[in-house]
Amino acid sequence: GGSADELVEQMLSGAIREPRLHRGNSSRPSLEEQSGSIEIGVTALDPGVLDFPSSATGLKGGSWVVSGCSVLRDGRSVLEEYGQDLDQLGEGDRVGVERTAAGELRLWVNGRDCGVAATGLPSRVWAVVDLYGKCTQITVLPPEPGLGTPTPPPAPALPPGDTSAEQGASGDEGFSGMELSEVVSNAILSAYNGGLLSVSLGSPPAEGPGSGAGGSGLPAPTPLTSNDALLFHEKCGTLIKLSNNNKTAERRRPLDEFNNGVVMTNRPLRDNEMFEIRIDKLVDKWSGSIEIGVTTHNPNSLEYPATMTNLRSGTIMMSGCGILTNGKGTRREYCEFSLDELQEGDHIGLTRKASSALHFFINGIDQGVATSVTPPVVYGVVDLYGMAVKVTIVHNHNHSDRLRRNNAILRALSPEGAHRRPPPGLAHSEPDRLLFHPNCGQKAAITHEGRTALRPHATDDFNHGVVLSSRALRDGELFQVRIDKMVDKWAGSIEIGVTTHNPAYLQLPSTMTNLRSGTWMMTGNGVMHNGTTILDEYGHNLDRLKAGDTVGVVRREDGTLHFFVNGVAQGPAAWNVPPGVYAVVDLYGQAAQATIVDDSELLPLPDDISEGNNQLSPSSPSSGAGATDLRFHQLHGSNAVITNGGRTALRHNCRSEFNDAIVISNRALRDGELFEIVIQKMVDRWSGSIEAGVTAIRPEDLEFPNTMTDIDYDTWMLSGTAIMQDGNTMRNNYGCDLDSLGTGSRIGMMRTAKGDLHYFINGQDQGPACSGLPVYAVVDLYGQCVQVSITSATGPMDNSLSTSNATEKSFPLHSPVAGVAHRFHSSCGKNVTFGEDGTRAMRVAGYAHGLVFSMKELRTDEVFEVQVEELDEKWAGSFKVGLTTLLPGDLGPGGGNGAGPGLPTSLPELRSKTTWMVSGCEVRRNGQLQRMNYGRNLERLGVGSRVGIRRGADDTMHILVDGEDMGPAATGIAKNVWVVLDLYGRVKVISIVSSSMLEEIEGTKPPSLSSDTGSEGEEDEDDEEPGTMGENEAAVTPAALEFLENHGKNILLSNGNLTATRVASYNQGIVVINRPLVPQRLVQVRLDFLNRQWTSSLALGVIACPPERLNFPASACALKRAAWLLRGQGIFHNGLKICEKYGPNLDTCPEGTVLGLRLDGSGGLHLYVNGVDQGVAVAEVPQPCHALVDLYGQCEQVTIVSLETGAANGEGAGIQGDMEKADVVDGIKESVCWAPPPDASPLKSCEYHALCSRFQELLLLPEDYFVPPPKRSLCYCESCRKLRGDEYALPFGWCRFNLRHVAWDGRGGTQGSLGLSPSLLCLKNIISVGYIISYSRKWHQNQNLQEVCFFFSFFAALSL
Repeated sequence: GGSADELVEQMLSGAIREPRLHRGNSSRPSLEEQSGSIEIGVTALDPGVLDFPSSATGLKGGSWVVSGCSVLRDGRSVLEEYGQDLDQLGEGDRVGVERTAAGELRLWVNGRDCGVAATGLPSRVWAVVDLYGKCTQITVLPPEPGLGTPTPPPAPALPPGDTSAEQGASGDEGFSGMELSEVVSNAILSAYNGGLLSVSLGSPPAEGPGSGAGGSGLPAPTPLTSNDALLFHEKCGTLIKLSNNNKTAERRRPLDEFNNGVVMTNRPLRDNEMFEIRIDKLVDKWSGSIEIGVTTHNPNSLEYPATMTNLRSGTIMMSGCGILTNGKGTRREYCEFSLDELQEGDHIGLTRKASSALHFFINGIDQGVATSVTPPVVYGVVDLYGMAVKVTIVHNHNHSDRLRRNNAILRALSPEGAHRRPPPGLAHSEPDRLLFHPNCGQKAAITHEGRTALRPHATDDFNHGVVLSSRALRDGELFQVRIDKMVDKWAGSIEIGVTTHNPAYLQLPSTMTNLRSGTWMMTGNGVMHNGTTILDEYGHNLDRLKAGDTVGVVRREDGTLHFFVNGVAQGPAAWNVPPGVYAVVDLYGQAAQATIVDDSELLPLPDDISEGNNQLSPSSPSSGAGATDLRFHQLHGSNAVITNGGRTALRHNCRSEFNDAIVISNRALRDGELFEIVIQKMVDRWSGSIEAGVTAIRPEDLEFPNTMTDIDYDTWMLSGTAIMQDGNTMRNNYGCDLDSLGTGSRIGMMRTAKGDLHYFINGQDQGPACSGLPVYAVVDLYGQCVQVSITSATGPMDNSLSTSNATEKSFPLHSPVAGVAHRFHSSCGKNVTFGEDGTRAMRVAGYAHGLVFSMKELRTDEVFEVQVEELDEKWAGSFKVGLTTLLPGDLGPGGGNGAGPGLPTSLPELRSKTTWMVSGCEVRRNGQLQRMNYGRNLERLGVGSRVGIRRGADDTMHILVDGEDMGPAATGIAKNVWVVLDLYGRVKVISIVSSSMLEEIEGTKPPSLSSDTGSEGEEDEDDEEPGTMGENEAAVTPAALEFLENHGKNILLSNGNLTATRVASYNQGIVVINRPLVPQRLVQVRLDFLNRQWTSSLALGVIACPPERLNFPASACALKRAAWLLRGQGIFHNGLKICEKYGPNLDTCPEGTVLGLRLDGSGGLHLYVNGVDQGVAVAEVPQPCHALVDLYGQCEQVTIVSLETGAANGEGAGIQGDMEKADVVDGIKESVCWAPPPDASPLKSCEYHALCSRFQELLLLPEDYFVPPPKRSLCYCESCRKLRGDEYALPFGWCRFNLRHVAWDGRGGTQGSLGLSPSLLCLKNIISVGYIISYSRKWHQNQNLQEVCFFFSFFAALSL
């Protein structure tokens, strides 16, 4: 008996041979330990030079193998449910393979032809047999009478000296010309010379004296005992239901419960034994999914936990992409695949190696060693958690569906994707005749030599019937099929289309419309592209076809796609379809069988698109209409679809969706250029209709909202009759009403040379609407409007409008040089109307209901100022002004005039949110009187009087009358407040005279580097000491540093890439400095602008991977590879927090703060705040690494300001050592605080210091008693101490306020210019009446009062 790993010499078409199994010596495990069985096929690879894989399904380069009931080509499944399942064969059964003269592969089982398994085989192939699993011995048999030997084709020229053909005629000892090759590996046999290789299966030998090759008297085979098979144990979780002979486990009530789904194997796992399961069912309700692993606990004695990760002993589980041992994470990123992302049909396996290493497998891919030490006796365990509902144990670990998914994953990981070509050895002429490809859906089959496709069990399943053409369609070639059979059990029917995917490598979906790339399908009476409907009412409804009807598809040379129904062209369905697409037929629902119909004569194709329900207006665009390049941009709202080469936009699912369909022009409009669209389709289901306008936002920077009127900057829209800017109504009753337009109406927009925007309705100019910046045209397919197309009138217009002046209809955008004009919010009292462009408010009736709000939040130190335009003397009462935390519009949507139904009649009644206001000379908070006799009486305002309001950096509210600050009116003002005004009583009309601060404009202005890098003297000092720059001085220069062009999608770089601005949203703001960090060199950025609308702020750190091609996530915390991040007071590594309370809280850094990073000589990463080293944040950072900044939340702009080494080398270390003794009080150094820029004082952002300062103000002590800023006060809270670097300074938790130096003469007077008034000496009396305050005084020995310091400490009992 020879080895099982043998090769048989060359095979010619038509010869029939049958090997038969013999017994022989074998060291393989017993049959009951094996799963799977014999595999047989052919290969074009020469066995003489072949590097044998572990199994025949691993053969590549032109190999066809039948495994189980599947046919695989080069390891990829091309045909399922074929012939008889080889895994079910027993001893004595005969199996053979044949290559026919037509190049077909056929399988023979016990003399019965199973049909064509594959086509297109090369003329020179070797037979392959794999003694896999239970099959341990075979014998090659001679042909039997009755099988017949087909006539061989002319034999190809054989290499010199090849006599295998002669040998094939001899026949010897049952081999009949087939000989076992000397090339042996594993258990794969290759046969030469013969058309049919037939083998007979036998059992492994029993111990004892041998048997020969053909010996008889074989002992009875040992039966495979069912109790030794790997199954689920009968004892399981409380919600588990077992079925399928305990091979399937399912969690009951999956939509109500997510745990209690633990199942275990019925016996311990053997060494190297694979425990594999298939996911059968998932639900979308829960987070988390299946978990799998091993445990030492015996299921008979185990009290099952709710989830297996709750078990604290003897358990190793894979959860997500990590490994948990006894419920605790030991490897957080074990593999690239997460169990939470697997789909139904995916396989998960594990095995314990003889070396005690535990390996996990996902769809057959070994994920590597999960743990190197696994106990010797372990049970397999599965936790049907969260989304996972049902699994089945897989005994055939080479099953075709697992291999198909395996190949799909490998293709996804391969850079070539699906564009692989067969190896040169397989190159053969492409057949001219269109056939179905043998790789088809799981429930489909190909018959009649590739001409017919069917769903054999059409009454049991309605999908998985996708079939593709065997080759790509040529230009103008019609692919047409006839429906042969239909069933009336299901809804839906045949679908047809094209795809760019090669069927040989495609993982076929259940329905072709589930494929999200490179696919165009006609389904029902619509057309879908990548699963999204692009035409809603196209052609004949395919769901109404009957048996005998035909459907076809053709791609023309111009890239248009046309469909045919019963030979009738349905018109163009898609444009710009690439060449080389494959035809697709989806036997869905009622369609059970279809056959390709030959039609050598192409059907005539129409030259127009005016057909059926797609008829357009006379102004509709055509392929050659218009000479302009204006199109709809490829970026659009989620419900919008762009077709017709970018000329048509439509909203799919128009009867279930009414918004999210914004489309925008592909470029900004030029002067005098008209952008015109025609309304092609409308539905009457919704109210409202199309909205059209312009925006200065680039499409790439726009996060498309639900409707365009939700955008609150740089956007002007016409909605109905209202002109809206940034979502606020500027004026009603514009010259046209878009809601009244119907199908066929044309809407145009044009920007003149002066920047005026004109609307055109059916060619008629409606007059100027507004003026402003260069703009992109915007169309919102809202409500009733479903589809529009760009007309041929789009393009330059040669008329006087290009230079016309604004008329009375225009709304000029008053944008003074100082900033952008403030605006009123559209939400207002019911008696208020707005004039001009939202800067003028008028009370049109009564004396109340006159509330108006600012459009945006009031920023710190920003002044919102209005001027009284008109008074109504018949009323009394005061104009009211204040700040509120109420978001305008929160009390309900406005009516036609913007009135909010929930707004009160006057400002004192606005109490739903915290509101501070001044009325007359009274200050009130939520209507309660706080202060009287404040400032000038607002009841005495006259025409022309100006009233302003400001929120100070110290959280105080200031009122300004005619430019004069009346002082703090209220304290403790919240950070996010809006201005609220009440046109009450005498004041009838006001207009805004202020402008917002210049964040928007200065945000893109190049900041000056010289202002941040120090004075000229400092630069001279650097020049005098060049040695302090270090040996790497020439490596990087300040001019060489800039932000990398690869950055987050919301980032805009300016100032030579030195400034980064986040232009939208709160995230997607990651930027990286282009040069790696150099040791001992400080890299710094300045925080230029904060937006208090958001919470949190910037983060910065380093990444050790090349950033040039990095795909940045939404926030830096999502970086999972070689990333160290400083955020808030925490340190993060690859998204996980590794340290808390490091340095100051970056979320509280004010504008102007300079933050820096430096690597020390040992690779430690240091953070610098305004030049102060905060110590080592991360030790031993890998190099090279790049500095990274995440403009998150409040942080909207940063600038690279300098590259200094002085601080890094300790030049500033002597700051605290140069103190005079007079600067010390109670051992506290007065100048211990580092000296940040004036605008970057940490006290500005310290809420505790602000609270203490307000308390000090309430003491009403004269200001002359206190030392003037910046040495007026010092805060000793935890944040401020860390920010200064004096973490051990005393007194903890206090705030110190310094008094001026005075001398006490012992007689109640002073020897200085300032006397110590009795008010100061009466502080003890203040304490005695209940203020929680303590103070300390330091007296000189000669009774001179050198310095007096007051310390305030607040406790929970204190209430201001």
